[in-house]
Amino acid sequence: MLLGLGLALAGPARGQAAAPGALVRGVTLTLDTTRYAQPAQQLTVAGEPRLYFYYRTDDQAAELRATPTGPVRSLRLLPSADYKLQDSLVRAADGSYRGTIRFRNLTATPFVQLVFVAGADSAGRPPRQQQIVSLLPLTRSSLDLRVPNSELFVGEERVVDLSTDNPGNVRVTNTWTRGQDIDYKITREGPGLRLHLLPNNPGPHALVLNLLAERPRLDADGKLTYAYPPLRQDFTVKASRLRFLSVDRKDIAFDEAGRLQGTELILDDGQSFDLHRTYRLEAQQEPGGALVAELYTRNYLTNNRVLCQLRVFNPHRQTAGYLYIKDGDVARYITNFDIAPRPHVTAVSVLHRGGDWTSNLAVGPGEIVDVRLEGESLLKGRFHVEDLLSVPSDSSVRSDNSLVYRMQVPLGVVRRRLAILEGATPTGFVLTVREAQRPHPLNFVSVSYGEGPLPVTRLSGPVLYQHSIPDVVFSFNTAAIDEATTLYGKQYLTMDVRVVDAKNNLLAQKTVDNLVICPSDPSPRAAYYQDKQCQSGPFSLNTLLARKTYELDDWSRIIITIKHNAGQYGEPGYTQLVDLVLSRRTSFDIDVSFPAGLLTRSPGDTGYGSFAGISIATLAQLSFYSPGRINHLRPYKIGAGFVALNAFNLTDNAAVKRDLGIVVLGSVTPVRTGRLTFPLYLGGGYLLTAGKPFFLLGPGIGVSL
Repeated sequence: MLLGLGLALAGPARGQAAAPGALVRGVTLTLDTTRYAQPAQQLTVAGEPRLYFYYRTDDQAAELRATPTGPVRSLRLLPSADYKLQDSLVRAADGSYRGTIRFRNLTATPFVQLVFVAGADSAGRPPRQQQIVSLLPLTRSSLDLRVPNSELFVGEERVVDLSTDNPGNVRVTNTWTRGQDIDYKITREGPGLRLHLLPNNPGPHALVLNLLAERPRLDADGKLTYAYPPLRQDFTVKASRLRFLSVDRKDIAFDEAGRLQGTELILDDGQSFDLHRTYRLEAQQEPGGALVAELYTRNYLTNNRVLCQLRVFNPHRQTAGYLYIKDGDVARYITNFDIAPRPHVTAVSVLHRGGDWTSNLAVGPGEIVDVRLEGESLLKGRFHVEDLLSVPSDSSVRSDNSLVYRMQVPLGVVRRRLAILEGATPTGFVLTVREAQRPHPLNFVSVSYGEGPLPVTRLSGPVLYQHSIPDVVFSFNTAAIDEATTLYGKQYLTMDVRVVDAKNNLLAQKTVDNLVICPSDPSPRAAYYQDKQCQSGPFSLNTLLARKTYELDDWSRIIITIKHNAGQYGEPGYTQLVDLVLSRRTSFDIDVSFPAGLLTRSPGDTGYGSFAGISIATLAQLSFYSPGRINHLRPYKIGAGFVALNAFNLTDNAAVKRDLGIVVLGSVTPVRTGRLTFPLYLGGGYLLTAGKPFFLLGPGIGVSL
């Protein structure tokens, strides 16, 4: 194809003389081993003579030789953006000037000119004479099309590579042809050229490419031409097969707004759609499928896309299969995306460590819990709980209808209500922060009954206290309840108090309910525990009892049962018994006994008294208690008092003498039956009537008062 720009071309003008007033009469360019000179390689283009030359690369280097028409002081070449003079023009022995120039981007530079000027004269005046020599760069570039598979499908775009040694010398329009059996366009991608094919009609078709070059060449007739040789390729075009079109959105909301107003959607391959037309989307290729959505085409976009309006009528999952875009009942394309309701939570449950799922959404600070969300389209949502930290878990449940998250409540959580959010939108469900409420071992409770405070857990049995108890005071170590990472919370205690005497008769009974002990620093939750119910100091037992502890008799017992209030915890908790016993080593009492069959003897007597009489003894006795046993007497006593010997004489023997004596007796009681005892007496004293000392030994019957 000849250049259709109305250029007047002429053949080489050989042997022509230099134009009058010309500065140079001959210009020569030497590229590699080829020499181009005026006027041998000169063409007239648009009435202007030009020196043509063939180049191989855009930055081709050439040797320049210019011969002045007459004597000049010097010859210079003016600088230009089209080339760079690497060596200054140097005068040769034959009078010509030589130098080396390197061109710049010859393919993209349509007009290249060399401007020669003469040097200053002997008077130093600047030169006024200059001459322009126009150049015409030519190049021989190849272009070839090789298609390994000549099979095409109607409506399906095919891209193949064009082979060329100079991609920049091919004119690219980036526009599709219209109305041909096979439409095409040429694009430049990186350093190569791509041929895009879009067949329209089935059958055998020949594609002929007539492409133009950026830089011309000389044809066989010596004329300039910009046309490449035609490229021909035969194709077999078959009926269309379904093509997958990608969309810019993979999730479409299935709701009332999506059905009535629709959703904007961008589809690939927009040029093959008819604008302002409604297409059906069905889940099956065969006719008669249920309508899933309608696609209305609105505008073509760049990058071969089309803007559509999508109205949905039924849900669809990508895992259920493809969606078929149909024109009537004929499927033209396939695509796929999700049409599902917006994420919606209908139920929330919580799993505590070691427990079961519960709908009670109360959680504790520092606790690790599993939170299960149930609803619709949950995988499409971005759920999180305010202020809660996510804990990685190996076993997680994730489906559209159920999600399980493992989370940890921070120890320093501030809010009482933690909303469950989908993105930034509340779901309507909240987790409530409930302070830790677990029974703590009762080692934080101390009791003082006269010796100083002791932890109640150290009192494992009855405490035998040998002094008077001024008061029983309970104190609480609130700093020992919560630990740095283990929380127990408020401790709800109950105290049952029973006071009994030595014979186990009930003297007093009191119950203290809801005794609240609140943890203090260094508990991380100390500030959140404090309220008016918290016990602020020690607790005195005498404030409850009508009969004070210091008024109790010997061997009275104060029995205090301390336990957690099971109603506050849902579990029994801990129980501790404090048993205080007012013990004594000895006791003093009055004993009346009836010694019988006493063996008495005074110093100097030759015999023993009668065994038949019954005496009466009234003694003030000192009894001794067994150590470590509660109100348990030893079998021996020591006493002093009076004894009436033979107060009851069971015989008519006049030799039996009665007398009254002052005695000190020791007794051993091997047999005890309630108030009656059967002691064995041993001791001595002084007979008041006889006026002499005596000793006695014998059994008796005692009555305790």
